[in-house]
Amino acid sequence: MKKIFMFLAVMGVMAFSAQNAVAQENETTTEQTENVVADEQAPAEEAVAEESGLQALHTPLKTKFIEGGAEFMALVIVCLILGLALCIERILYLGFSKTNTKSLLARIEVALQNGGITAAKEVCKNTRGPVASIFTQAFLRMEEGQDIEYVEKSVVSYGGVEASKMEQNLSWISLFIAIAPSLGFLGTVIGMIQAFDAIMVAGDMSPAVVAGGMKVALITTVGGLIVAVILQIFFNYIVTQVEALTIDMENASITLVDMLVKYQENK
Repeated sequence: MKKIFMFLAVMGVMAFSAQNAVAQENETTTEQTENVVADEQAPAEEAVAEESGLQALHTPLKTKFIEGGAEFMALVIVCLILGLALCIERILYLGFSKTNTKSLLARIEVALQNGGITAAKEVCKNTRGPVASIFTQAFLRMEEGQDIEYVEKSVVSYGGVEASKMEQNLSWISLFIAIAPSLGFLGTVIGMIQAFDAIMVAGDMSPAVVAGGMKVALITTVGGLIVAVILQIFFNYIVTQVEALTIDMENASITLVDMLVKYQENK
């Protein structure tokens, strides 16, 4: 829901900005009614200006990519692409793993009162998320006639399994966070070697001789650090979501065990 609200807020700001832009454009058009030819050429000029702006942004990025050394910059970009793919996969997985535990526990309590363990188990089977999966395991053990202590141990064990599932691929994201700046530093070292080779060949320490190698060194380092920062932000967000879901699972599991104890006492 937070992502949806953020998306709607961004769209609202963009729509408000677009309305302001349209209003300003209409005012400008009204003030320039004396010059019809200029008004007709204005949209074309704006399109040309916008295209020039995109070209002005794209050209330096492409130039810096080439200057940084295609072999190293390509590896850095591969780390960014793979890392972002894994981050998006984890974010989607965790998003689908979220469950309204209060509503689920309320429905389970009603099912226990009306239909017993079997009805409560069906409620869990029809609900997605790790919390519902843990509850299903608990009800399966109850159907087998196990006591509450065994059911509680089963809940704890299966909760660990679900927590491990949520943490999948985090080690790979950490790997790309470490590799990206390492590749940048590797390009830095090679750029320095190239600079010293140029100095040795020319026999001169002038800036023009060492500028090429130093530029490669700095660009690759910057590229690797930028990729690492981007992936680190996503990684911390994912870890925060995993921790929140884990706490929610633990609290819901404690409530479920208490509910089962009361159910057995009233049985």
